[in-house]
Amino acid sequence: MSILKFLGLAGNPGHTSHSGETDTVRKIVQKLDSLPEDQARYIAAFAYLLSRVARTDLHVSPEETAAMERIVVTQSGLPEELAPLVVQIAKSQNLLFGATEDWLVTREFEHMSTREQKLAALDCLFAVAAADNNITSEEDHVVKQISEELKLYHSDYIAARLRFKEHLAVLKLGKS
Repeated sequence: MSILKFLGLAGNPGHTSHSGETDTVRKIVQKLDSLPEDQARYIAAFAYLLSRVARTDLHVSPEETAAMERIVVTQSGLPEELAPLVVQIAKSQNLLFGATEDWLVTREFEHMSTREQKLAALDCLFAVAAADNNITSEEDHVVKQISEELKLYHSDYIAARLRFKEHLAVLKLGKS
């Protein structure tokens, strides 16, 4: 069975499913149709969250893109050859619809993931922000916002942030 048919999207591209499926996630899911439905939806939302952090400064660097591709493969079990496609689609969707989709996709990810997956995602968000060895205050803020939207504790955010403290721009200011 097609993942689109399972989600009630086949034949009606403008329709949003009752499960809260967003256009962003649906477009990525179309490319992942051969995967189990739940896995494809998870990967689509996860990749979008990574792109949300990468695009904080309105530009996604090659380092951030490479980090996103590595993370999508290692964290989701996605075949390596599909990672560039998934990341590119997520980046494009974020560019086009970021302002309206950010919270919706994060909410969807929050509903479908376990606490352990959310904590792993939090580390991955910091890893993308640190891809250029510099986590800006803006990137840090977006990661904190996503952490809150995922209903993680503030202590979870602080613990993850501490694992990347050498990349925090705010801590580098006095070291020049």
